[in-house]
Amino acid sequence: MKKYTAEFIGTFILIFAGTGCVVVNEQLGGHLGLTGIAMVWGFAIIALIYAFGDISGTHLNPAVTVSFAVDKRFEWKEVPPYLIAQFAGALSASLLLHFLFPENKTLGITQPSGSETQAFIMEAVMTFILMLVILRVSVGAKEKGITAGIAIGGTVWVLVLFGGPVCGTGLNPTRSIAPAIVAGNFQSLWLYIVAPFAGALTAVFVHKFLHTPENN
Repeated sequence: MKKYTAEFIGTFILIFAGTGCVVVNEQLGGHLGLTGIAMVWGFAIIALIYAFGDISGTHLNPAVTVSFAVDKRFEWKEVPPYLIAQFAGALSASLLLHFLFPENKTLGITQPSGSETQAFIMEAVMTFILMLVILRVSVGAKEKGITAGIAIGGTVWVLVLFGGPVCGTGLNPTRSIAPAIVAGNFQSLWLYIVAPFAGALTAVFVHKFLHTPENN
């Protein structure tokens, strides 16, 4: 239960801080800005990896959990409870934000600024980049593992910074599903579910091709 509790708490913190900063930015008339929002997501990821990595691995993302299982680093029997914990954590965060900011109607939902095709491709490619970084920094030398949090958090920071204006940079199905449910806005939600899984699973196969024993 410690693993599942860590995933619940970690996902709650990530979504509360990540989508919360989007809500606060709207409430304050854009005071945080895109750079500030990207920093919140990036630093939250870094902190959570170091806080919960030794307990649950700090997945916080169904696409990451399923990809680890496909890569045979994670048991498939653990996937359902991890996904339930992640969804429960994300939904709890969105519900709390709705309670705190009842006048906000979006709660940080992800939506494309252009076409759904453009957003889908952006989401898939960006999740591919993130998952490939996660896979590459979580194997090999001990020094690489120590700095994994910085590498992953920095990648999220960059992806939010340049992908945010185009598609909102979901990268995580629960990050998009939870606020959509609470806000009652399901527009384009399908792409923020399908694209992250497509990108992450593609990264697994590329990682398998690149990874050889001498890479350790």
